[in-house]
Amino acid sequence: MKIIMIEDNHSVCEMMEMFFQKEQWEAAFIQDGKEGLDLFLTDVASWDLVILDLNLPSMDGMQICREMRKVSKRVPIIMLTAKDSESDQVIGLEMGADDYVTKPFSPLTLIARIKAITRRAELSHDDSSGYVESTYEIETKHLKIDKKTREAILYEKEIEGLTPKEFELLYTLAKSPKQVFSREQLLSMIWDYEYFGDERTVDAHIKKLRQKIDKTGPQVIQTVWGIGYKFDDTGVE
Repeated sequence: MKIIMIEDNHSVCEMMEMFFQKEQWEAAFIQDGKEGLDLFLTDVASWDLVILDLNLPSMDGMQICREMRKVSKRVPIIMLTAKDSESDQVIGLEMGADDYVTKPFSPLTLIARIKAITRRAELSHDDSSGYVESTYEIETKHLKIDKKTREAILYEKEIEGLTPKEFELLYTLAKSPKQVFSREQLLSMIWDYEYFGDERTVDAHIKKLRQKIDKTGPQVIQTVWGIGYKFDDTGVE
């Protein structure tokens, strides 16, 4: 795996370099935002993962994420955010980040996130490589989902701009209509690892998914207070 880590804290970079070497991953460490973006853009296809700090010299992480997503929808981006900075996490996801890790973090936690997110990206790439005829795996009253083409059609309109995690959330919920999933279950099923009690990532992704659903018609992702979320479009006309 080839990783670019754009992070201006030298101690963090030195620490992660040791862990990446142990995993036999190749990594480039850049301390300046614009330099990191320029390096990424020189050969976009060569990078398997981006780790991106929010606060960087010359260009912040939000701007970099936005520019990266203009040229690549596939490369996974993990954003590093300040502890308990929920607004930054939500904005980062909106800009196109696939995941976030709050500082300070354990190197083993970041390694686990990297392995989970790249595993998902590889499965997604395998499903969508080459031409495939569209066959909907999920068809409810108003929703159709084709996992191979990554299409989600709601109220006869495609839900546009779904990130990989938002698509997986919608797919998981819609596959079992009316079934209530707890945040812990969704973390385990979609992220493939424990978030150590940090369930806000589910809420942040649900919020963004709902905003995109709202553009097609009435809301079909429902909150079951005190438990979690469910998909239900049976009562929608």
